[in-house]
Amino acid sequence: MEFLPNWFFELNPIVQALMGGLFTWGVTSLGAAIVFFTKGINYKLLDGMMGFAAGVMIAASVWSLIIPGIELAEAQGMIGWIPAAIGFLLGGIFLRICDAYVPHLHIGLPRDEAEGVDTKWKRATLLVLAITLHNIPEGLAIGVLFGAASLGLDMVGGATVAGAITLAIGIGIQNFPEGIAISMPLRRDGVSRLKSFNYGQLSGIVEPISAVIGAAAVIFITPILPYALAFAAGAMIYVVVEELIPESQLHGNADLATLGVMVGFVVMMVLDVALG
Repeated sequence: MEFLPNWFFELNPIVQALMGGLFTWGVTSLGAAIVFFTKGINYKLLDGMMGFAAGVMIAASVWSLIIPGIELAEAQGMIGWIPAAIGFLLGGIFLRICDAYVPHLHIGLPRDEAEGVDTKWKRATLLVLAITLHNIPEGLAIGVLFGAASLGLDMVGGATVAGAITLAIGIGIQNFPEGIAISMPLRRDGVSRLKSFNYGQLSGIVEPISAVIGAAAVIFITPILPYALAFAAGAMIYVVVEELIPESQLHGNADLATLGVMVGFVVMMVLDVALG
């Protein structure tokens, strides 16, 4: 990570997690800002990018979270797969509960197909909440890795600051199409460019918040770390299967979206192995 100044590595891990979350929020905002430069939306491009985002999240879940979690559990004298399995399932259950109760609307669906408790909130608000829900585990994952790195676990579990930075870069890359996926449909529905942008960037604001929570949790409650890593992975995989992949195939571009998944997986895997 020669492109980063030395002072970054000397920061408090909670501050590092905050900066990582702010970076991913910033990339979401960049995606949302596309609404200022174009009137339409190319669904082939968007679906391919959404597939790419799904591939990045799958690879990040495996290479950055589950494998280090298993190695860390074994180094602590546990049976490695047990915390991984428990944490992974709890992450999925957590997102399922959120899905059931938090009002939200998946991209590409009409207002009357909103999920969660009944509400009269506007379509724009529900779209933002849908993206916000799946940004929570992304922020947690970044925070958990920065927290793990601060505990000196680089030799037992592969948790390093470089690995956490790599994860933040990967999540930032896949956040770009998410910003587009919020702002452009809203613009098409007649919402002003500025409001469309604001809604799009707002969906990412939860990432620095959840990153700080994730880092603080593992620093102050170290034994939960293997579970926390798997929890973040389970939540991200739930999002991929329940939201990203179905949404990427709504417009008849299934083959392109699938190729996007594969390319996204390879890119994140290479980033993690080469830089982490």
